Amino acid sequence: MIRNVVAVVGGSAGAFELGVVCQTFGLDRSDDPAGLPQHDFAVCAARPGPVMTTSGFPIQVDHGPERIAEADLVTVPAWPEWDRAAPPPLLEALRAAVARGAQVLSVCTGAFLLAEAGLLDGRRATTHWQFTDRLAARYPRVEVDAHVLYVEDGPVTTSAGAAAGIDACLHLVRREYGAATANALARRMVVPAHRSGGQAQFIEMPMPAPRTADGDLSELIDWMQAHLDQPLTVDALAARAAMSPRTFARRFKAVTGTTAHRWLLDQRLQLAEELLERTDLSVDAVAARAGFGSADTLRHHFAARRGIAPAAHRRTFRSA
Repeated sequence: MIRNVVAVVGGSAGAFELGVVCQTFGLDRSDDPAGLPQHDFAVCAARPGPVMTTSGFPIQVDHGPERIAEADLVTVPAWPEWDRAAPPPLLEALRAAVARGAQVLSVCTGAFLLAEAGLLDGRRATTHWQFTDRLAARYPRVEVDAHVLYVEDGPVTTSAGAAAGIDACLHLVRREYGAATANALARRMVVPAHRSGGQAQFIEMPMPAPRTADGDLSELIDWMQAHLDQPLTVDALAARAAMSPRTFARRFKAVTGTTAHRWLLDQRLQLAEELLERTDLSVDAVAARAGFGSADTLRHHFAARRGIAPAAHRRTFRSA
């Protein structure tokens, strides 16, 4: 269980990326009725003291690399000095953390520090699209994927630029504490809830559906969200949007970054997770409420995308 979290910064710090990690793991939300988890959170650097952010203001860092030894989760919220060698004590502390079983998360260029420490060797990883080619060229033993928002491979999660770090952080919260807690935290942060995630070795995260200037499509997406229990076919959705199926499929993917089928599956799995965690409905009833039709279909998709059976998911997060 993630109880102790540290954010690692270098000679400079990415203000937004650090803020994402602080928002997720560093704020006291004990007043929230959802019972959001609290973490022992700290920021550390190779040398404690004032650190300038990339936005031009300084922060005070009170901890050195020794703080990493206490953490269940070590985060690297961007690494602006990706083109320079990192301090050896910092690299050694990162390797020791993974060796003892800690989890590691990078945001944006934070993947370069993890790669320099050798933590991405033989693993699938990502970073901001502007830097994926450089990451692959500098560290050929890393399997760089430029087409996803985040990747989890073993104990290491890497995410793309800036806001993708929110998705990766919420994924870790979802995996540790369940869908209900992750969704409550997303509501508290006023960001979209996780669109997919689970127990498999790595997860491809599709782009969350944004609001667009196209009122019809935005309204349709809201309507789909509210009617997941219904049989929503592309033809029926296209007719509702007053488009041909081909035009609808193309525009839906342009808006959401994924297909209507994949989007619906992600939404239904997310709803099923919440129902399993928060209600006593049978698996059959959960399957019907979430739009899977039958318990067998729910089990199939849950195992394929989450790597676990619905009943096992319920036991895990009910006991937690």
